[in-house]
Amino acid sequence: MELYPPIEPNDSGWLRVDRDHKLYWEKCGNSIGIPVLILHGGPGAGGNKVLRRFFNPIKFNIIIFDQRGAGRSLPNASIKNNTTQYLIEDIEILRKYLNIEKWVIFGGSWGSSLALAYAQKYNKNVLSMILRGIFLCSREEVEWFLYKMKIIFPDYWDNFVSILNKKEKKDILKSYHSRLINPDPKIHLEAAIAWARYEANCSTLLPNASKSIKFRDTKMALSLSRIEAHYFLNNLFLEKDQILKNIHKIRHIPGLIIQGRYDVICPPENAFALHKEWENSQLKIVEKAGHSAIDKNIQEMLLKTMVELKV
Repeated sequence: MELYPPIEPNDSGWLRVDRDHKLYWEKCGNSIGIPVLILHGGPGAGGNKVLRRFFNPIKFNIIIFDQRGAGRSLPNASIKNNTTQYLIEDIEILRKYLNIEKWVIFGGSWGSSLALAYAQKYNKNVLSMILRGIFLCSREEVEWFLYKMKIIFPDYWDNFVSILNKKEKKDILKSYHSRLINPDPKIHLEAAIAWARYEANCSTLLPNASKSIKFRDTKMALSLSRIEAHYFLNNLFLEKDQILKNIHKIRHIPGLIIQGRYDVICPPENAFALHKEWENSQLKIVEKAGHSAIDKNIQEMLLKTMVELKV
């Protein structure tokens, strides 16, 4: 299946959620259709135009917003008052602002984590969830990303740590965080590009363009890397095993979990563990696929899922 044709928003704006942050939001497709909220990954990656194209614009009211500090939200790359709890409340503020009673939640990677955390607090407002590339926010997953993915991608990992000196390599996360919050653009942009390129290179089953071309989107690289490092350093602002421990709060909500067999960023064991705890979920392991939503087989499964979705 192919993505739906490019589409422009029929409504958009910035929503002030507190004194420091304004969130960019947009609606595409059918304004009286089934509301579907898209939660982007990262944290810090921001929404993009491709996300609009996973949904039939005749059937769905497609809602996308950029989380705090990400994408078109202001201020860019800000980590002030930027926690999971703030993001959960931002979603609820947006739902009320747009006069949505209940919505379908669609999220991948960090977007799956935020979707689950939101649904566990506001379960009455969720019709169903479609989640991809499950991230459960454990310390083990963060350590895997920072240190152990070199088992699969030693060359990409070597490039990732090459900007650090010997002392800094002893604590990659703190060292990167220190560089990413440094006010000197020469320091924080070098770190941002290295971090973003490492993540991008490891996300797809087959090599992608970020391996060879000059990394141009430095704004996205900075928001992604700085906010991710901020969240990783603070254990994603969640209690240990919080998501799995609170699955009972969403047992009544139907969920479809789509997972690439060769997802190195978020290994399949996360999706399997979530499925085992969540009685009302279905797990679809996608062969010949990695982490990215644009991996061909992941893309086709997501499109098929949204065609078949019944609310």
